[in-house]
Amino acid sequence: MKMTHSILRRLLVAICIAVLGAFVLPPQDAHAKPTGNSCVDCHSEMPDKQLSDPVKGVESDIHHAKGLGCQDCHGGDPTKGMAEGDPELAHNPAKGFVGSPASKDIPGFCAKCHSDVEFMKRYNPKLRVDQLLEYRSSKHGKLLETGDGKVATCVSCHGVHGILAVSDTRSPVFRANVPGTCAKCHAKAGYMKQYGIPTDQFDLYKSSVHGMKLLEKGDLAAPACNNCHGNHGATPPGLTSIAFACGECHANNRDFFNQSPHKEAYAKMGLGECTSCHNHHDIAKPTDAMLGVGERALCVRCHSQGDKGFETAAKMAVELDTLKLTLTLAHELLTRAERGGINVRLGKYDLHAADDALIKARTAIHYFDFDKFHEVSGSGVTEARQVITQGEEALHDLRIRQIGLGVSVPIILWVALALYLRIRRMEREKPF
Repeated sequence: MKMTHSILRRLLVAICIAVLGAFVLPPQDAHAKPTGNSCVDCHSEMPDKQLSDPVKGVESDIHHAKGLGCQDCHGGDPTKGMAEGDPELAHNPAKGFVGSPASKDIPGFCAKCHSDVEFMKRYNPKLRVDQLLEYRSSKHGKLLETGDGKVATCVSCHGVHGILAVSDTRSPVFRANVPGTCAKCHAKAGYMKQYGIPTDQFDLYKSSVHGMKLLEKGDLAAPACNNCHGNHGATPPGLTSIAFACGECHANNRDFFNQSPHKEAYAKMGLGECTSCHNHHDIAKPTDAMLGVGERALCVRCHSQGDKGFETAAKMAVELDTLKLTLTLAHELLTRAERGGINVRLGKYDLHAADDALIKARTAIHYFDFDKFHEVSGSGVTEARQVITQGEEALHDLRIRQIGLGVSVPIILWVALALYLRIRRMEREKPF
């Protein structure tokens, strides 16, 4: 009984202390410990989120991680203000305080460091220092010079105080995030209305072969907006430069097209080399049906029966189908022979060359010249036919083995049976 009273008394005292502590004692973390930086200490206590939120982002900021503080961008004296009770002491113009820059001044504001070669060497020697020059040559930069405050500046893409490294997956300029970052402005019809440009690029891109690879499959090798339009020098590629933009990845296609009869014809008609067939942002995955004169062929958009282009497209399509069918037969024969136990390693090695020829032929289409296309596709057909011969020989060898096995098995069984009967007879004749 005494034990119970003792426990109850202790429990009552503990409850009283907890209740009194909740009302009387201040929370242990009610005030963050002073950092010694009046910018951080002062702004972190401001009720206005517009003034306090920037401090929260500093911890993850790439500049903060490199040892840079508020004063390195905004100027002022971070050692003054809090102790004296006068924040204005930190905002000392004599110490270079500039506060929040106007939109038109942001590129130059960032370039104070990012265009300084010697300064940047100390932090990231690999980082380019010509971003400001590129930006000024861009459509964004040119519009900003006219006083247009809606155009993108550095902070529109990189953020303000919580700036993350480009390699950080959370960064708005990380490869997979770039399309969404550009879409913050370019997908808003109302925001872009005054510029008279489409706002469906992001939706088209998402359904394209590039967009699906990057956004759905996470393939970081797939191009985003900046691969074609550039980064700081962002500008729509002109008609004469579209092939150069696409050719950064599709170099062979570009070089073959430049040797094709279409090069001069497209230039005269003012057509975009690659985009006339493959479109702009909604680039579909190429298929063999795009070649030829069938319903889904692109060639018939310009060529009609009777002209040279129509005939060339038809011949190239037949040649490509021949190569594919020959390859299919070669693969099938080798597979059957291998399943039968025949060593077809040499044939499979030779078949790699034929498979490569199919890949090259699909690229050589951009010659739009049957003779040049045939040099590639024809060699593939020849290689595949040689493999077919090897496959047929292997299957012939397999059939011979099967026939031999079919003949030898009954003989072996007959001999085994004869031996068995002989042994049985010998056992019966053995005297006891």
